[in-house]
Amino acid sequence: MQFTRMATALATGDVAASRDFYVDHLGFTPAVDLGWYVSLHHPDHPEQVLDLVARDHPSVPAPFRGRDVDGVTLAVLVDDAAQEEGRLRAAGVPIAVPLEDMPWGQRRFHLVAPEGTHVEVVQFLDPDPPGPATGG
Repeated sequence: MQFTRMATALATGDVAASRDFYVDHLGFTPAVDLGWYVSLHHPDHPEQVLDLVARDHPSVPAPFRGRDVDGVTLAVLVDDAAQEEGRLRAAGVPIAVPLEDMPWGQRRFHLVAPEGTHVEVVQFLDPDPPGPATGG
């Protein structure tokens, strides 16, 4: 398949709450805000687009309308996961899984966005020790 761009669209029961979460805590900015639909862009990553749509809106195909987000993970790569976790905690964002170092070379923590999306905040580390458990 040839395509020119790919975006992620998340259905939500509260577009404003989801928009505010991604704007306030992940640094996105609304490029389009129709109330029932918001297209978010990140100033540091213009190629990344995150769309939010009211899950009950007629634009959502009938078989998908009204469904909650399930099984979606957005991974956000950062330089300093501990700093980001501290910043988000200070802002009152609930941390679903606290900061942890994984043997395969990740420092990470997890959030749940208002629409139910699992947000994994990840910093890459050197695996310690390299071996079968880390895939090395």
